[in-house]
Amino acid sequence: MKDRVYSTSLDAASIGETVTVTGWISKIRNLGAIRFIDLRDRKGIVQLVLSDKFDIDLRNEYVVKASGTVRKRETPNPRLKSGEIEIECESLMVLSKAVTTPLIIADETDALEDTRLKYRYLDLRRPVNQNYLDIRHKIKLATHEYLSSQGFIEVETPILTLSTPEGARDYLVPSRTKKGNFYALPQSPQIFKQLLMIGGIEKYYQIARCFRDEDLRSDRQPEFTQIDIEMSFMDQDEILSLNEGLIKEIFSKSIGYEVETPFKRISYKDAIELYGTDKPDTRFDLKLVDVKPILHSSEFNGFHAEAVKAIVIPGAAPTASRKVVDELSSEARKYLADGVVTLKMDKARQLDGSIMKFISIGMENSLIYTLNLKKDDLVIIAYGDYMRVSYFLGALRLKYGKELGLIKEDKYDFLWVVDFPLFEKDVEGSITSVHHPFTRPKEEDIPLLDTDPLKVLSSSYDLIINGYEAGGGSLRIYDEDIQKKIFKILGLSDEDIKNRFGFFMDAFKYGTPPHGGIALGLDRLTMLLGGTDNIRDVIAFPKNLNAICPTSGAPAPVSEDQLDELGIEIKREDN
Repeated sequence: MKDRVYSTSLDAASIGETVTVTGWISKIRNLGAIRFIDLRDRKGIVQLVLSDKFDIDLRNEYVVKASGTVRKRETPNPRLKSGEIEIECESLMVLSKAVTTPLIIADETDALEDTRLKYRYLDLRRPVNQNYLDIRHKIKLATHEYLSSQGFIEVETPILTLSTPEGARDYLVPSRTKKGNFYALPQSPQIFKQLLMIGGIEKYYQIARCFRDEDLRSDRQPEFTQIDIEMSFMDQDEILSLNEGLIKEIFSKSIGYEVETPFKRISYKDAIELYGTDKPDTRFDLKLVDVKPILHSSEFNGFHAEAVKAIVIPGAAPTASRKVVDELSSEARKYLADGVVTLKMDKARQLDGSIMKFISIGMENSLIYTLNLKKDDLVIIAYGDYMRVSYFLGALRLKYGKELGLIKEDKYDFLWVVDFPLFEKDVEGSITSVHHPFTRPKEEDIPLLDTDPLKVLSSSYDLIINGYEAGGGSLRIYDEDIQKKIFKILGLSDEDIKNRFGFFMDAFKYGTPPHGGIALGLDRLTMLLGGTDNIRDVIAFPKNLNAICPTSGAPAPVSEDQLDELGIEIKREDN
């Protein structure tokens, strides 16, 4: 008899063998004198055959151990890897009984997400979720193997660290021994991996846990995992090439998808100009077009705005009712664009729309030629602030790309977005870092730090896969004076710099190599490779949109004794 085997190891070549299998009962078909049981294990499902000599109570989700002879199935099931065979049971033992589960344990379940996350340990039995975790494991394994082969070593950095401003709120951990002081959970290992470069490690990586107290959405969690990589003495092209090799290995070894390299590259400026986003989905070729040069002399005031851009939706004119146009105007207001107008290309190769009274024949001909318009094309023109107009049309591009089936769902498209601005202004008008304050400015733009910092470009890069930001990184500042200047531009005083980054700045005095790196989102990569658009699917025990763990109930109150020991008093909101 073979030792315990998984269902997927059994096929036609196993016929005649005596085997032992274990798992959960997924389905029972009782034909009186004989019972057929679908036994589910981590790898899949195999059919057991029980004769009437087995006088034993069996129900779904019972854990059993069965031994018997593998035989050919009379009616093969092509949907199962073990679909050609079945096991004629000679013995069967119930290892554990189960009550009726609160959700159907199958890929297709009618349970709401709240129920699935509350009983996540049951939800994880569903084969689709087992597959997500299997892909996640394969990504990590490929990462370890590839980076080790490239001379990297894995180094762990602290989880309890110092609170530093890195773009989101920190999770704070009170100190028992130094009451009134707090650790912070790391938003990323950024400072420590740069210290490792100063420490001469030269090629570092880790699969790191990170924590950010920020609002959640379908592709974001308060605790997440990233493939964190840092290296010395390598330029940007070398870093991108190395990571293309890593992505190629990950896709090949996790889902058998062969990735072509090198990846395309586009500047941040062109990404916004052509796609209306810094993470464009380039699986379909629908671009934004600047039509202000054509329409700027129109008598319509809207066309005198900072930006006048258009997008052409092929064949959409017949379905663009008044209701659709009103919805577009409503959507434009959400993005704070000044306004939006629509034009339709009719049978006579002429444009039709209420705005045409402000458009001359010369302008019309230029629009038709520039936009390469065809019969029944819908032209959407938005005007207003450049970024707001771009974001609005970028969102429309993605919406229509999905609705019209323009996106090739079976394809992965890879893109580097490079040359981001170093700084931007937040809603309050303050200067902030686009990525983080340790990003190296372009060498040729360093003089602008003193005169016009908002024009400075950075040596940074984001990896975009199918419209998702799968990772991002940059070359890092390795000059103490430039780092201090960046902190000053961000509004930090000398005292702030000393208190928050003093240990980091001191390290610069002892010989800092040029270095750079990247962080790839393990959760998002698993989401992309697993074919889901919900990041909670690919995390064993995720938080919900309220940052609550439905399985354990965290966060939860603690006792007054625990608070007293930490020297903490809770300030409660008035009811």
